[in-house]
Formats: sequence, structure tokens, C-alpha cells
Amino acid sequence: MNDGSSHVPDESDVRGTTGEDDGPGATEGLGMTDGRGKTEGNGKTDGRGKTEGPGAAGGPGTTDGNGMSRVGDLTDDERLVTEVTAQQQELVLPRFTHEDAWALGSLLVELARERRLPVAVDIRRGPQQLFHAALPGSSADNDAWIDRKRRVVERYGDSSLLVGARFRARGRAFDADSRLDLDRYAAHGGSFPLIVRETGVVGSVTVSGLPQRDDHALVVEALTAFVRGSRS
Repeated sequence: MNDGSSHVPDESDVRGTTGEDDGPGATEGLGMTDGRGKTEGNGKTDGRGKTEGPGAAGGPGTTDGNGMSRVGDLTDDERLVTEVTAQQQELVLPRFTHEDAWALGSLLVELARERRLPVAVDIRRGPQQLFHAALPGSSADNDAWIDRKRRVVERYGDSSLLVGARFRARGRAFDADSRLDLDRYAAHGGSFPLIVRETGVVGSVTVSGLPQRDDHALVVEALTAFVRGSRS
């Protein structure tokens, strides 16, 4: 969300049709658009391109003068910042090895297969790719989205969903205000930092192929189960 004078849609805001090319209107998954017209996800919009219903704000609410969804005293993006920050504080690993990457990646693939999700999964530790899998329905375009989202994690040390929400919560837009190459960076949900206790961020786990909050939710679901298993 920008300053309200010219809303720059992200994949939470505008939803369209399926497509998989890498030019204007390119898609990640089922059709949601980023600030340049690239799409990822599916759904419906109101007249302003703003997503209606619980998918936009996570529940009932109102809009402020800038069209931002507001629940109580917080906008949707402010609530999202709080929620994802708490997830990152909770999902801390005791270590992260090659074997851990295989186990976490396999868990994500298992969840996606059970639900027949058309996703690609990627896990990195530092510059090394430790796990990658592409399920039926995904395409090479999803690999490009993975790269763009995980670079945001590498640069900011936070979830790609959190980075985008933080910009909007401050009345700014990542696409317009980050000063980064949008062919290389996308603050769309789906990439999450791998955080090791007493070390910090050591890598990322990324999913592409669904609407951005669904990508993020799938990663968090698998990582939550994995972290709990690591602590037991």
C-alpha cells in the first residue's frame, strides 16, 4: 500500500486468471498481480482492485480513508507484521544441516502432494541450494518467483511476506520505494528465513505456486512441525 494517492497492487490485492509467462502479466500460481502487473494467486477484487472478504484482512473489518483494511486500531498490514514477526521469533532451529534440509523439504512435498498443490519448493543454506522439488502443475516460472522472493529474505533477514507488509504498514510500497531491481526481488509471501539459535539467519525455505499468503502458510505449517520435532 502506498500513500493512498495511487494504490500499487500486490498479490494480496488483485487477482485474475491463470497464466505462466515471464512478461507483463506473468503469474505465480493462479493469477495474483504484483506492482508491475505480474500475477500470483486467484480470487476476486472490488472496484479498486482491493481484495474483498477474509482473504484480504483475515477477518471482518472496515477501511480507513486510504482504503486500507482496518480491524480495531490496526490495519491488516500492521496485524500481519505483528503475526509474522511472532512466527519468526517462535520458529527458531537448534541447527540446520543437509539432513535437516532434506527432512523439511520432504515434509513440504508430502503436504503439497496430499493436497494436490501445484507448487515448487526450494531450501537454501547460505548460497547453496540444499533441496528443490517441482510438483505437477508448477513451471519454470515458479523457480523465477522463488529466486525473487528468497533474495528478499537474504537482503532483509525477514520473511518476504513480512517485508512487503512492513512497507505497506508504513504507507509505502516495496516496488516503488525499495529501490531494488524488481526482476530480482519480490516482496511476495512464500519465502521464510531459516533461523538457528545463537547464530541467526542461515538460509531460506521458499514455496511458489499459490496465492502469496497460502505459500507463506504452507511454509509456516511445515516449519512449525519440523521445529517441534527438532525440539523433542
